Amino acid sequence: MIIEAVRLIVTLGTTAAGFAIGKSIPGWFDGATVDPDMSIVLGAMIGAGVGYVLGGLFGRLIRRGIDRAPEIAAATSGRQLFTGAFGMLTGLIVGAVVAVPAVVLLPPVIGWSVAGLAVMILGALGATVFAARADDLFAAAGVGPAPPPFASGERPAFVIDTSAAIDGRILELGRAGLVAGDVWVPEFVLDELQGIADSGKKSTRRRGRRGLDVVEAMRGLPAVAVRIIERTYPEYPEVDAKLVAMCDDHDATLVTTDHNLAKAAGLRGIAVLNPHALGESMRPALVSGEEITLLIEREGSEPGQGVGFLDDGTMVVVEDAAGLVGRKVEIEVANALRTSIGRLLFAKLSG
Repeated sequence: MIIEAVRLIVTLGTTAAGFAIGKSIPGWFDGATVDPDMSIVLGAMIGAGVGYVLGGLFGRLIRRGIDRAPEIAAATSGRQLFTGAFGMLTGLIVGAVVAVPAVVLLPPVIGWSVAGLAVMILGALGATVFAARADDLFAAAGVGPAPPPFASGERPAFVIDTSAAIDGRILELGRAGLVAGDVWVPEFVLDELQGIADSGKKSTRRRGRRGLDVVEAMRGLPAVAVRIIERTYPEYPEVDAKLVAMCDDHDATLVTTDHNLAKAAGLRGIAVLNPHALGESMRPALVSGEEITLLIEREGSEPGQGVGFLDDGTMVVVEDAAGLVGRKVEIEVANALRTSIGRLLFAKLSG
């Protein structure tokens, strides 16, 4: 229905344009015999044909945009929708003012076409610009989000990402008082957690629910004030870039267990708290030559190697222990290797 309506409007416009052009053709050829009626009919027919094709294309584009509207609205905050509508109205008004000279000075067919194009472009431009600056416009009007609740010497702010919420150790850090102050949970992080919690895979669904439960549990900590931040940073398509921009704008600490994100944020001068790295650094260190008892759980990737795990999850690779899977043995620590995913110990059988 929408496609046919748009096609009809465009066809009527191009038919009128073809009629006007065909009517003026006889005046272009001095001394030549041109049938005025035939030129008018031919111009109108060509205009109708072009309009029918272009109208169908425009109609399909408009229909596609309307079908995507709910998806776009779901990914857009209420502030952006409101300011975008206000910006579109402003752009339409400015476009109407700009279109007046075109209608007055140009031939009717061309003038109205230019006027309509100017109104549409300025309307779309106004909606885009106003939506992108939604928070600033609300703040200027005195109804925007409160300014950052911290400054030099005041309460610190921590921005948690999806991986930190799912990891859950941020909750224990808050209970221990190591994370105290304002904890910011961006709305796009909540959306990501919700998407994981709604996954069809049971294990993935469990991780998402755990992240949501951690955020909810942090609300009950006395030294922590959890705030949901609506700003979405539409200029950045990736969630990681949004998090870095938010921390950079407000001098906040990024809490994440994502090694690559932590490294990228650190290179940009952003303070990073990685609960996983913190836990690694707090583990008791085993020195070379120390002897412990270890259960060999499986064979290693290299011939003859056996693999076991300490109580804290540290992997231990033991030489010549491939045939001892399922047995507890005495081992002697040879050396330790620090990797991006944690600590790795190498050992040999005692004696």
